Amino acid sequence: MTKPAASSARPAEEAPRPRRRLTAEARKSSILAAARRAFTETGDMNGTTIKVIAEHSGISEGVIYRHFESKDQLFYEAVVEPLKQAVDDLVAATAAVDREQPLTPERQLRTMTGLYRQLISTLEEILPLLGLVLFGDPQVARRFYQEDFTVAMDRLAEAWREVEDRYGYPFESPDISARAVMGIALVLALESHHGKGFDRHRAVTLISEGTVKGFFPPLEAARRRQ
Repeated sequence: MTKPAASSARPAEEAPRPRRRLTAEARKSSILAAARRAFTETGDMNGTTIKVIAEHSGISEGVIYRHFESKDQLFYEAVVEPLKQAVDDLVAATAAVDREQPLTPERQLRTMTGLYRQLISTLEEILPLLGLVLFGDPQVARRFYQEDFTVAMDRLAEAWREVEDRYGYPFESPDISARAVMGIALVLALESHHGKGFDRHRAVTLISEGTVKGFFPPLEAARRRQ
């Protein structure tokens, strides 16, 4: 009995599955992520057009306008809102100011080291967005700085005032001290991000010790060594 000849016909190719349509919320999140990339790459809110953002998203400009009324709204939700959330994290980081008793010099130094690490890590993560906002549109920059970034520094100052009230530990001008610490953390975040061969561990150790003990030796000790 002869075997039936093998059919030369190929099995019908499977029809491509239709692409799943994104939900409105998922589409909006996708647009926001693309806008964040576009704004960060250009480094300029005004120079980043809806067309450029649409190209990053792989969609038409019309789809973007279905979800966002304007580029200003898109910038605010894609850049400013995440930055405000990150600053909220900075505010939370100030809670690391030691609340345990007794407050010893060793514990104070350990707490300051942990605070610097948290501040530097968060600031380095948000540097591109921070630059876009603080050095972009002056009105956006002023509003963000006054309503959000200043809050983080004031919260740190408040935490130090609470330490002073509990332990009688004198803090000279905690509002200025908080801004000095934030400024140091910002520079170290820039060094971590852009510096070649930057030793963050060494920097945090030395900065923490300098913040707690003073950056310059007393004049009396210097004179004794002469």
